[in-house]
Amino acid sequence: MAYTPLNSLNAFLAVARRRSFAAAAREMGISSSALSQSVKQLETKLGVSLLARSSRSVAPTAAGERLLRAAGPAVDLALESLKSVTAKDGAITGALRLTVPMIAVSQPLARLLPVFMERHPGVEIEVRVEDRFVDAIAEGYDAGIRIIETINRDMVHVQLTGASKLVVAGAPAYFAKHGTPQTPPDLQKHVCINSRWPLSREPMHWKFERGKKTWKIVVEGPTTTNSFELSKSLAVSGAGMLYSMEALVADEVARGELQLVLEPYATTLPGLYLYFPSRVNLSPPLRAFVDLAREMATKRHKHP
Repeated sequence: MAYTPLNSLNAFLAVARRRSFAAAAREMGISSSALSQSVKQLETKLGVSLLARSSRSVAPTAAGERLLRAAGPAVDLALESLKSVTAKDGAITGALRLTVPMIAVSQPLARLLPVFMERHPGVEIEVRVEDRFVDAIAEGYDAGIRIIETINRDMVHVQLTGASKLVVAGAPAYFAKHGTPQTPPDLQKHVCINSRWPLSREPMHWKFERGKKTWKIVVEGPTTTNSFELSKSLAVSGAGMLYSMEALVADEVARGELQLVLEPYATTLPGLYLYFPSRVNLSPPLRAFVDLAREMATKRHKHP
């Protein structure tokens, strides 16, 4: 029988998406050596190198990237079609892989996922939470959530949240001890909880505007973290002020644990969007998730 490289192709896709033989082997339930041999067999058959390997990392070559983009969606669709044969009539099965930033966890996902899971219990959902800029399709995700400015123009996008103000908040005890800033430059005399841009050592600027005037403040403070939950906990404890989307601190403000300052200078962050490739044949799980996102967005616009 002629060699049919579908198993080897699936092995390559798993490694290319995970950037790891070990992680891909665990996902497929086989040994790393067997997985490596399968990928080598495909490379030999095609006569090209698909993966660049080192002692510490693995990544697709240029040829591997082309194969990942071209074959990945088709293989996923074929595998999900096989699963659907044994599914109950009308039931959606398969996998849905999402990449989202931290700010999406407590807002759109908290609303979307419970409804989606109840409607489609046969779908396996994987959510990777990270704030770096992700090439969702190249890294094997079905879709992602990001602000509109970071989404490639060739992607289809669905708005999930409206614009949100970026605010400064602190505990009443902090302001009682240190006073209240009246203008953005006053922040440089206060204790602030800092953060850095993903994949960078550069600190995040706190941005403000009023009329035509704008400010970009590099704040000072002993603590820098990429965890919003830690920043919020520190602020509630009175350890310093934080910079946040207003919706993410609304509960603490309502309970009196935090209070907002510098509100006349608040800037606005664009809404979050679900994005996915502009192809006609979306996988059934992704199609269902997109339909739900559009449905809930319509309800949000009717009942803000």
